[in-house]
Amino acid sequence: MLQKILHRILVRRHFWRNASFSEIAELYASRVLRMLAMHIAASFMSIYLYQQGYSVWMIAAYWCVFFLFKTIISVPMAMLAAWFGPKHGILISNLLFIPSMIAFALAPDYGQWLLALVILFQGASSALYSISYAIDFSKVKSADHAGKEIAYMNIVEKVTTGLSPLIGGIIAYIFGPQVVLIIAAFLFTLAALPLLRTAEQVQPFQKLAFRGFPWHLIRPNIIAQMALGVDVFTSGTVWSLFTAVFIIGIAADNQVYAINGALLSVVMFSALASSYAYGRLIDRNRGRELLKYAAIANALTHFFRPVVGSPLAVAGLNVANEAATTGYSMSYTRGTFDNADLSGRRTTYVGVTEAIANAGAALAAGGLVVLTMFMSEQKALENFFYIAAFAVLLIATAKFPLYRK
Repeated sequence: MLQKILHRILVRRHFWRNASFSEIAELYASRVLRMLAMHIAASFMSIYLYQQGYSVWMIAAYWCVFFLFKTIISVPMAMLAAWFGPKHGILISNLLFIPSMIAFALAPDYGQWLLALVILFQGASSALYSISYAIDFSKVKSADHAGKEIAYMNIVEKVTTGLSPLIGGIIAYIFGPQVVLIIAAFLFTLAALPLLRTAEQVQPFQKLAFRGFPWHLIRPNIIAQMALGVDVFTSGTVWSLFTAVFIIGIAADNQVYAINGALLSVVMFSALASSYAYGRLIDRNRGRELLKYAAIANALTHFFRPVVGSPLAVAGLNVANEAATTGYSMSYTRGTFDNADLSGRRTTYVGVTEAIANAGAALAAGGLVVLTMFMSEQKALENFFYIAAFAVLLIATAKFPLYRK
């Protein structure tokens, strides 16, 4: 049913020249279910660990290992996507996420060793999915209207990711966080089903080729790509933990999940208002300016995080951050897709850039580990936001040939 609704919406538009509307609807249907499953659980994983007695140092170390593992496994996962095709890569990644959710739910009862399984399965799933989805979407986009297409992709994503923390938070408050993890595992199973209906859009049984690869398309953006990983870790994991612990307050009950979910869900309205406008700017060759100014605005939101003191202020800052993040990420994604086309080796390009972004996130998590060794948890998180504010400014240094035209 979800796929039919998306088909009716998309068939009225003239984009995606290289794929049938049923294939696009299928891709979106799977994406919606995947994002719903992931964000109803991922939005409070760090909060759940803190509630179980883990310190900020331990949580930061956990995410550092997680992102390091993703860095190492990104290229092998790109090889897997090249061999089986991105659609089958998405299918495999959805199935891999299921045991990670089950292991995370059982960790409090059966021991910390299960967190190693979470890193193994969730890391492999996340890396494989990011690579496969980027390959599939960049392949089926229209060059003339890519900004508009990215805008529609972003709107669908943000509606899902905006509602899912609220849904997950309410369920966790009523039934407990472990129930949410089991529901997420079930949704990942459903997300795999739409992918079984049509054939691969990209030819399978390919191998990555590094000899003769155009590294000049990657070298100028290594620092910006790492800063992208820093921003993802900061806006997601660190901010949710800081909000839950030092603004909302971790209590004996699960009310924190519902409040945190509500605060995260307000970003949906900001994303809906900005996505289409940003897409039009990109298609009017204003992507470079959008990338620059949105990255600066994003850095400013990080700079103000330590001084936020109430849930209402958190909601306002979340809206501002989402507007800025949407702006730079859409223009950055457009440049990345163009580079993937120019490289002639789409899968190799996507796999390498995924590894670089995860290295940036791992470096950020490692930095937080170091800060917690020399100061209190609250001070460590506050100073981390100041450092991150300067680090994410480097996103504006990205150089894409598309934006030099």
